[in-house]
Amino acid sequence: MKAMIFAAGLGTRLKPLTDHMPKALVPLNGKPLLGILLDKLGNCGFDDVVINIHHFADMIEEWAKEERPDNLRIRFSDERQQLLETGGGIRHARPLLEDAERFLIHNVDILSNCNLPQFMAAGREAEATLLVSQRETQRYLLFDDQHRLVGWTNTATGEVRSPYPELNPNQCHRRAFAGIHQMSTSLFPLMDKWPEKFSIIDFYLSICASHCIMAYEQPNLRLMDVGKIATLSQAEQFAQELA
Repeated sequence: MKAMIFAAGLGTRLKPLTDHMPKALVPLNGKPLLGILLDKLGNCGFDDVVINIHHFADMIEEWAKEERPDNLRIRFSDERQQLLETGGGIRHARPLLEDAERFLIHNVDILSNCNLPQFMAAGREAEATLLVSQRETQRYLLFDDQHRLVGWTNTATGEVRSPYPELNPNQCHRRAFAGIHQMSTSLFPLMDKWPEKFSIIDFYLSICASHCIMAYEQPNLRLMDVGKIATLSQAEQFAQELA
């Protein structure tokens, strides 16, 4: 199985650590976030991983040469010239991804107990499947009774984005995106008309009326976004519990 890891971000919420290293190499219990995720991918049957790089890209490449798991093929999608956002990053990596039927996309700073093989199997009938949860936030994806994506809303501002002009968010299932999703390579041609930099969520919203973009909820999902210095100790405990 093939996976893409988003590791190009600046990690501004993890300053001052990320003034000297990429977010992907921030350690938890002595092991970098990237190493924790690669170990999980290797243990779950993934054997081909693409990592996008920008901030301290050389450090990530050097670390991978020395520390990558032996059972993983690792290649890099180079965004040194500019960050391309999530959608642009996926499209930029297309030459490394399109030989597969579908692939996993995983933020490097997400820790979870997601059963990745089960998630991949469950999403096989859709063109894209997003891991979601019922955690509280201000920004929600909106799904219909068949778990198909129909829109997005910001509950703080009341903003709604959807290809359905009359969509009522109160009649939809509101779910928070978990930063883990899978995509069929059949969607790549639909990205051709998009600008160089774009959000993958914007892309999914633009096609969800005509293509099957689904939600997946794992029972008893535990998930943490390792995004702030103040929560690193909590993240270390969480990582120990998942190990």
